[in-house]
Amino acid sequence: MRKLTLIAAAALSLTACQHDSLADSSNSFDMKSTSAEYITASTLPVTVVNSDITSNTTWSGVVELDGNIAVRDGATLTILPGTFIKAKPNADGEGRGVLIITKTGQINATGTESQPIIFTSYNLLDGNEDTTAEAGDFGGVILLGDAPTNVPTTTTVEGLPQNSMFYFGGSNSAHNAGTMKYVRIEFAGYDFVGANSGNEVNALTLAGVGSGTTLDHIQVSYGQDDSFEFFGGTVNATNLVSFAAEDDNFDFDNGYTGTITCALALADFNSGHTISGQVSDTNGIELDNNAGGTSTPLLTHPVINNLTIVGTQTNQLYTSPSPYTGPKYENGIHIRRNGKLTLNDAVITGYPTGIRVEGSGSELSSASTYSSIKVHGFTTAVTGLGTSGIPAANLVVSATANAFGMSQPFYNNGGWNVSPRNCGNFQGTWTKYDFSIVD
Repeated sequence: MRKLTLIAAAALSLTACQHDSLADSSNSFDMKSTSAEYITASTLPVTVVNSDITSNTTWSGVVELDGNIAVRDGATLTILPGTFIKAKPNADGEGRGVLIITKTGQINATGTESQPIIFTSYNLLDGNEDTTAEAGDFGGVILLGDAPTNVPTTTTVEGLPQNSMFYFGGSNSAHNAGTMKYVRIEFAGYDFVGANSGNEVNALTLAGVGSGTTLDHIQVSYGQDDSFEFFGGTVNATNLVSFAAEDDNFDFDNGYTGTITCALALADFNSGHTISGQVSDTNGIELDNNAGGTSTPLLTHPVINNLTIVGTQTNQLYTSPSPYTGPKYENGIHIRRNGKLTLNDAVITGYPTGIRVEGSGSELSSASTYSSIKVHGFTTAVTGLGTSGIPAANLVVSATANAFGMSQPFYNNGGWNVSPRNCGNFQGTWTKYDFSIVD
């Protein structure tokens, strides 16, 4: 019988959360071999879910979502550690299944370090050794709440049909959507209209979600759109990893005011990349107050503590041939449209511009000290309101990015030591793999 093996292409030790899903490891939240994880899971019975959840429900084993599944009417969905969730593909092979926790529902997805909960591609759970996963094989996970936003409470979150069930936002800052802990979301995302349409499902969408919600140890890998997007709300999160996103790693808008502690955005040049006007629109962080850039009583203003954003090694490596006319990456952090960001203890490296603050009302600040922020850019380190507070000694402009104390801080250029960027005691080996088939 033919078996899948995995060939390492590059390896590194990283900060901020745990590890990707495609490498051998004794720890299930680490990267895992298909033979050790997905192939085993593909032999398990599959529970198909094709209707909304309106009473308390528990999932385990392998679960297949047949379309959009909403948790509502006071129900709590409990997902046991070690559960795999996939989407049923449509006729075009697209994984359209989306799990939606509405304002009236809750999720209890509490995995463990040794048994995470895994939302992943149906192609990794089909038992077919010839198929491989692609971004968009799983729809995504959406949490809706009634915490404050700066849009009407009759707003439907992007990516879902116009339906009052999918409204988000309200006046309950302490809203509790439940718990997501030790969760991996892989190969997710969906664009309902076309590339960069503005009507996409992200891997994990948080819309009007309140501070009573727990988000911890969540890794998103190979997302077709943004890895994490926050539409308003007050939810806090810890230990987040975004790896190989096709669009933005973290996106904030509509009045989000929570705190993110310990986060990593790690680029992979070989993943797909969204473009706008033939130029890449991919950022480590994209932050807007709202789509129109208007000032509102409630402004988008997250606080991010201990952040690592790693792009690419050289500008030349990231210039693409036709049809792209610009680099595959845009900004490490892009603050615009009246958005504000408080940033403490951060390293941003490997993007054409490190931090760009753009437009009236947009601003960067630091609650602790600007000296805790270190920024590299291929052409521009920082520009815009608030960036002048960062000491010149912390700014580097060069065709090759600065290590800032990290050895080899580039995904496509070998292993590296995370120190001193180990904010969450998440040492481990990430390895980029190619699939190959052997007898």
